[in-house]
Amino acid sequence: MNNTIVNVPTAVNEAIREYRSGSPERFSLQAKLNEMSGNNIDIPIIIGGKEIRTGNLGKCVKPSDHRHILGSYHKAGEKEVQMAIDSALSAAKSWAEMPWQSRVAIFKRMAELLAGPYRDILNAATMLNQSKNVYQAEIDAACELIDFFNFNCQYMQEIYQQQPPYSPKGMWNMVQYRPLEGFVFAVTPFNFTSIAGNLPTAPALMGNVVLWKPASSSVYSGYYLMQMFKEAGLPDGVINFLPGSGGQVGNPVLDSEHLAGIHFTGSTAVFQGMWGKIGSNISKYKTYPRIVGETGGKDFIIAHESANPEELATAMVRGAFEYQGQKCSAASRCYIPKSIWNDVKQSYVAKVESIKMGDVDHFPNFMNAVIDEAAFDSIVEFINYAKSSDEAEIVSGGNFDKSKGYFIEPTTIVTTNPHFKTMEEEIFGPVLTIYVYDSSWEDVLELADKTSPYSLTGAVFSKDRYAIELAHKILINAAGNFYINDKPTGAVVGQQPFGGSRASGTNDKAGSPLNLLRWVSQRTIKETFLPPTEYEYPFMEED
Repeated sequence: MNNTIVNVPTAVNEAIREYRSGSPERFSLQAKLNEMSGNNIDIPIIIGGKEIRTGNLGKCVKPSDHRHILGSYHKAGEKEVQMAIDSALSAAKSWAEMPWQSRVAIFKRMAELLAGPYRDILNAATMLNQSKNVYQAEIDAACELIDFFNFNCQYMQEIYQQQPPYSPKGMWNMVQYRPLEGFVFAVTPFNFTSIAGNLPTAPALMGNVVLWKPASSSVYSGYYLMQMFKEAGLPDGVINFLPGSGGQVGNPVLDSEHLAGIHFTGSTAVFQGMWGKIGSNISKYKTYPRIVGETGGKDFIIAHESANPEELATAMVRGAFEYQGQKCSAASRCYIPKSIWNDVKQSYVAKVESIKMGDVDHFPNFMNAVIDEAAFDSIVEFINYAKSSDEAEIVSGGNFDKSKGYFIEPTTIVTTNPHFKTMEEEIFGPVLTIYVYDSSWEDVLELADKTSPYSLTGAVFSKDRYAIELAHKILINAAGNFYINDKPTGAVVGQQPFGGSRASGTNDKAGSPLNLLRWVSQRTIKETFLPPTEYEYPFMEED
């Protein structure tokens, strides 16, 4: 098979289903939601393809009705981590030596399974346990993850084809792309099933073995992903599933001499802590671990006086409140000129007040519950802080209730202080803070650039090209994904590779060849066909 010359099928983005009332896909998904919500499943640890149950249980709940238990999962500890390391290392050689075409076949099958029989399962799991409406689940759990599988296969072939451009007569130069020596630790967040699926599989596609720790609040969808990987033909031990606490799983992983890489999405504090521990352990590792991470954001929308108020208001609503603001890319701070503020406010507040919020089962709801009680309490602290401040006014929302589900109204704060707490700190919830400025365009751009340590996403709205070009220049390091006249969310694999820098991460761009390159180690090979038999060079001749 290694001698077979093949081309991976060209990747195209998966079409998004609309789930209109009366459509077959809506009926099908509703049936799956009813079926899965009526079950209480037992989720094991999975190591080397074997199910392991520790009896140390965590619960998978429905955030919109936290008394509704969807399942229980077994938590891994130090013993299970060591078992997973042994299993991964045992599987490493045969997986690395598998022809790349065979690895592609497995991942292309994953894409087909997700586009077909697993689409309803993963969408329903994401809706029920991660509190996403049908559209947010569809673009995440189905479309984006299908795209990751298909585009990563194409990118892998493109990487392998990158060879030295020249070999002189009598020799042959080539580059071999090897997997890393050891295992990769994938740590995934609750908010995107696609990220949970991509972080362990991107290194695996490149021939690596993986230990995967899913977020405790998304173990439910992670378990169904593992079932799909198994059905696609992924060999046992290539990806090992380790739900559990960060300390119980992460600490023994980071202490292993065989750690070869970290693929992480989560909080800045956790990532920095892991990086620090890797640094303190650096002398014990067999190889310097690759560290790839995407962390927090304090994402902005900056409006120029030429911006269209209706377009701006729509971007603010979608950017701030889709998925309850629980996206790394969600709009969290907004700068609007005084000259258009009244028009923007009128349109924006009307749109926000029309938002329907409730259970994911009711498809017309635009917003749903936040993920859990800890998130609810943290977000509410920010809202209450604004309520008590004489530097802020709440112009929409501000109410919340966790008696049944973790519901927080879409809340908008207008502040007179551009360095107000909610303008600077990451909230990760349905709260947008607006600063109405009465200064020059250049000054507000400089202000936005220097306000936050993060650099993930940001957007500018303007009809003035000179204003856009100035924003390009001043905000060059302020966002890894920069949007012009659009909301700062919704990056698409194959179109907008995603990632940020500064405190937002290593900017290794998920959904691009740049990310996959982090999971290979190059070996340069030079073969000489007729080696010289004498050591002397021409310059050594006597005059």
